[in-house]
Amino acid sequence: MHIEVVTLFPDLIRDALKFGVVGRALERGIVRVGCEDPRAHTHDAHRTVDDRPYGGGPGMVMKPEPFFQAVERIRQQRGEPGAVVLTSPQGRLLTQAEASRLAALSHLVVLCGRYEGIDDRVREHLATEEISIGDYVLSGGELAALVLIDVVARLVPGVVGDEHSVEADSFTRGLLDYPHYTRPAEYAGWSVPDVLLSGHHAAIARWRARQAVRRTLAMRPGLLDVTTLDAVERAAYEQAMRESEEGVDHERD
Repeated sequence: MHIEVVTLFPDLIRDALKFGVVGRALERGIVRVGCEDPRAHTHDAHRTVDDRPYGGGPGMVMKPEPFFQAVERIRQQRGEPGAVVLTSPQGRLLTQAEASRLAALSHLVVLCGRYEGIDDRVREHLATEEISIGDYVLSGGELAALVLIDVVARLVPGVVGDEHSVEADSFTRGLLDYPHYTRPAEYAGWSVPDVLLSGHHAAIARWRARQAVRRTLAMRPGLLDVTTLDAVERAAYEQAMRESEEGVDHERD
């Protein structure tokens, strides 16, 4: 997979991607990330990429020409991208399902704004879609682009060493993840649930399914409205609902 980021701060993108599983994937060539600086597509001595907004108002707005020309250069070098994503608070929320869709593309372009935003003609006529990472405002699109790259790249086959780890992630099946424990079995008087020490794989699988459902029900119940549960998860859901009505708490059972 090849991802190109159009950004005023290429080093911010490159430096942040040196670490972890994405960094190793870049080293191995499984994922490739390039950066295109809009300043390289300006035609004045000051390399101007912004100007005052028409109609007045605070701040500066990024000019359209550098973005259109940056993406045109990417097209000439890499071919037509599968998507040109504008990071934007008004975009669709980045979810695991959205990430899976984008991970199936071989070529992706991400546009990063700054200042008061980008001339809306970029949104209308260049970007093919807009994606938001949450209901808040960042200083620029680079952090959103990095989140997008991390979420998408780890779904590319070979990026995460154990692909079963990706399959068990929160939101992959529409549920939050189950609790995780490691050694020591007891710490400061707190013990690991007995079932995880039993070696009984079927019982462990049932416990994990039950905990995932209970955690989702307690913390993000809306997810259950759009999730298809398997038989084990459905039984765990019904049991959790009964216990909730009875005021019983079996969080670690």
